[in-house]
Order: sequence, then structure tokens, then C-alpha cells
Amino acid sequence: MTWAMVFFGAAVLVAFTPGANNLLGLHHGMTQGVWKGLAGLLGRLAAFTVLIAAVAAGLGQLLAASELALTVIKWAGVAYLVWIGGRLLWSTFRAERTALVQMSRNSESLPAPRIARKEFVVAITNPKAILIFTAFVPQFIDAAHGSFPTQIAILGAIYLLAEFLAGATYVGVGALVRSLRLSRRATRNVDRGTGVVLLGMAGALAASNS
Repeated sequence: MTWAMVFFGAAVLVAFTPGANNLLGLHHGMTQGVWKGLAGLLGRLAAFTVLIAAVAAGLGQLLAASELALTVIKWAGVAYLVWIGGRLLWSTFRAERTALVQMSRNSESLPAPRIARKEFVVAITNPKAILIFTAFVPQFIDAAHGSFPTQIAILGAIYLLAEFLAGATYVGVGALVRSLRLSRRATRNVDRGTGVVLLGMAGALAASNS
């Protein structure tokens, strides 16, 4: 029990760290509302579940050890962050009558599956997420607590809980801001800021050595 609680505390700290997925959760909460923001969070958790399963199956270590695989994933993540950040930023400069601007303001405009897919792709192409499950989680493996796959499954489930709490908090904060009924100008500024930060994250990822 102490083993699990220690890991949970560490996982919460990691999960609450600001990143691309948490930023998207915050933005979706602000622009799409709680339920669609939580739909996006489910997409993120689905991606992490895939990574946990890969590590439990032994594929995670091979992936982490493959410089080529990590490089491909890294640049796929960079490209996707540039795409969604650039698209969001560009939408703020379009005329108000265009569909993209309306999508950024209308809580009914983006279907939940699309939001979930967006967070899934961001999470699955983030090499930092891969390192969480291939480097961070295995540090808590203890032979006294069972087989490697079993412990990975248990720790993975605990991490998913921590990620859910963090993601739901970001979505909730975004929804709280949404309830303040921001003006159109303020909404454009929020979208513009989100786009700029996502592009900045893409640049930071591109410049990283991982």
C-alpha cells in the first residue's frame, strides 16, 4: 500500500505539469465546455493505455532504445503541434464570418470524437509520454510486489488515475473561465495565446535531444 501511495504522489506531480495535453484540456474546457473537454481527456487516457500495454508487453523498452523510432515519433509530434497551433492561431485572424472562427466560439461546433482524437494523437506522439512509461514508471518496480507486467499494469492504472485528476482539473478551470462569458475579443486572445504556446511547445520539442 505504501508502495502504491508513494508512486501515486509522484505521478500526480508529473501529471499536473503543464504540457500540450493539459493546455488542450484547458482550452477545450474554455471553448467547448466540461463534457467535451472530458471527452478529450478520454482520448489522452486511451493513448496512455496503449503505451502502458506496450511497456507491459515488453515493446516499450525496445521503443525507448530505438533512436530512430523516438526521432520519428518526436517529429510527428512536432508536426501535429505545429498543425493544430498554427490552425488555431490562423483562425483568429480570419474574418468573423468564417467557419473556423465560429468553431472557436461555439460550444457545439466541435464533435466530441474529434476532440478526443486530437488529444489522443498529441499524447501518442509525445516522446515525453513514452519516457514516462519506459523510464519513470519502471523506477517503482519492486520484485517483492510481483511480476514486471503485473506491476506495470498496476502502476499504469494508478498513473491513469493521476492523469485523470490533473486533466479534469485543467478542464474544470477552463470551464470556470468559460462561465465568465468572455467577450469575443477576449475569446480571440485566448485562442491566439493557445496557438502561440502550442507552437512554442513544438519548437521546444524540435530543439530537444530526446
